[in-house]
Amino acid sequence: MVSLQTPVCEFGKPAVDFRLPGVDGREWTLDDCMGEKGVLVMFICNHCPYVKAVLDRIVRDARELQAYGIGSVAIMSNDPSLYEEDSFENMKAIAERMDFPFPYLLDETQEVAKAYGAVCTPDFFGYNANRELQYRGRLDASRKEAAPPDVRRDLFEAMKQVALTGKGPTEQIPSMGCSIKWRDE
Repeated sequence: MVSLQTPVCEFGKPAVDFRLPGVDGREWTLDDCMGEKGVLVMFICNHCPYVKAVLDRIVRDARELQAYGIGSVAIMSNDPSLYEEDSFENMKAIAERMDFPFPYLLDETQEVAKAYGAVCTPDFFGYNANRELQYRGRLDASRKEAAPPDVRRDLFEAMKQVALTGKGPTEQIPSMGCSIKWRDE
């Protein structure tokens, strides 16, 4: 398992549109996921210990960001043949069990992850209402274990700022996680 950090935020980089199947049986586009004030695009998976450690916090933050006009979407881009836990059926099960307040989408071709430049799980891309990248950082100080409950909520605070001002914080700490499991070409 390779641990990677995300690159520095490329402020203003436009969000990439997509059309991907969701665990709810419908196809989703970026437009469908946008909130009035922006969108949070998250690359996650089911098997990664970094994601497992904070999945409840991801759900909490996405739910709370809705009140600020920020929509959210989670995309699973790993090759599920490498990890059965990342299968579409298991994606459905975890979305239901955790009561995801956002669509959970399968990027089977991995083209969306590549277009975004996603490198690990979790990898967070926060956009303003104009679909300009404003945040590419961590959820909080958690790693393979959850940080204490009173830890600073980096992602939440950044996306709240994006909702209120259209701009993300200039200081951002990279996310860290497992490498995306790319298909052999």
